[in-house]
Amino acid sequence: MADLSPMPSAVEAAELVRRGEVSARELVSTCLERVEAEQARLNAFVHLDADGAFAAADRVDVARRAGDDLPPLAGVPFGVKDLEDCAGMPTRRGSNWYADAGPAVRDDLHVARFRAAGAIPIGKTATPEFGAWGYTASPLTGVTRNPWNPERTPGGSSGGTAAAVSAGAIPFGTASDGGGSIRGPGASCGLPGLKPTYGRVPTFGVTRFAQNAVNFALATTVADTALLFDLAVGPDARDRTSLPPPGIRYVDAIEQLDVSGLRATWSADLGFVVVDPEVERITSAAAAALIAAAGMHTSDTEVRLDDYIGIYVKIEGADRFVDAPPWWADRLGELDPLSAGGWPVTAKVALPRFAEVERQRRELELRIAEIFEHTDVLLTPTNACAPFAAEGPMPTEIGGRACHGGHAALLTMLANVVNLPAITLPAGVTADGLPIGLMVTAPRHREDVCLRLARIWEQAAPWPRHAPTA
Repeated sequence: MADLSPMPSAVEAAELVRRGEVSARELVSTCLERVEAEQARLNAFVHLDADGAFAAADRVDVARRAGDDLPPLAGVPFGVKDLEDCAGMPTRRGSNWYADAGPAVRDDLHVARFRAAGAIPIGKTATPEFGAWGYTASPLTGVTRNPWNPERTPGGSSGGTAAAVSAGAIPFGTASDGGGSIRGPGASCGLPGLKPTYGRVPTFGVTRFAQNAVNFALATTVADTALLFDLAVGPDARDRTSLPPPGIRYVDAIEQLDVSGLRATWSADLGFVVVDPEVERITSAAAAALIAAAGMHTSDTEVRLDDYIGIYVKIEGADRFVDAPPWWADRLGELDPLSAGGWPVTAKVALPRFAEVERQRRELELRIAEIFEHTDVLLTPTNACAPFAAEGPMPTEIGGRACHGGHAALLTMLANVVNLPAITLPAGVTADGLPIGLMVTAPRHREDVCLRLARIWEQAAPWPRHAPTA
């Protein structure tokens, strides 16, 4: 049996299985053991399906011994965020409303594509109620913690996946991003994390009116991220918003795309976000180093936006009632008090008010388009502050300055509101040893630029694959 400590990347794990150096059953067993060993400390998983995982692993092992061609992720275990359906497992959304949910009857589209590539789902990872917060805690499943420091949050809403991957319990896991829920946890746990252009990864309808939320994954390396993206992208007839095939292989783009000469703009705060000074220092230095490593040119394009939290809240609420249970108004008392109030408020938004929000959104889109006429990539911190208390709430003071609770996630929200691809990269750690992320935002549909720059940064400033052990 090959050495599985530390946990191999998804690409490495698949190669170990393909060469027969480790069996899929051994991989699954190792992941389940590590999940259970870390559960009391991190609370990263909310459901495990050991029987289903071992059965799938045995099928992979039989196929390998028979000499069959194996798909690219054959035998690689993964976790599925508990906002997403995985056939045979319940989807509880971190909410008491769905505490008694039965097993899902089908996979979400990206889950199905990873499974078709041979990957093996072992369970569901924690999320805050309905994925609403930048930390991962819910009345149903409790508090999920950061492996770098269990007193701090792994971020949200893909905090369970980020914690499990960063702790070395699984090679990768699924994640979704409606306001930063891939990138925020990635930054908080020292991982790269790609938020694609809306429609690049098809869904059964994560959002349709707002078109702010996307499904994808979190892993430890850029090679893993590129391979997973290659497997996840492409149209599906069941998603009217899905994009056509990108026409490239991202595993090739991370090594071959020429990004020298691109214009890069650094903005610490987009002109209005309250950012911790230590975070700004770390990410500013990382941005300068990335520009140099990639051979880019620094642009002095001014980025000065107004606070768009009002636009985000209203557009995000547009899809709230698409899948709402008919009894929602009668059971608000079962919800996290922080999220319960949003339901009746959103229900009162009339069409003229929503149209005004859409007009404001279009104005922001035009402003961002003007900025990208003068720059090719936008570099910012990922999160405005270091990971805060695991129990929450979102901070209302950052770096000694008062702010509203959305500021911790405002930098990531921009890409969701105006539909741009963006990736977080590990930029360093604070004096307290907490991970900080640098975010690269590119023009619409240019995930290849994000991933190529991520690969250059990975080579120039390698990051630890997993959180330091206690």
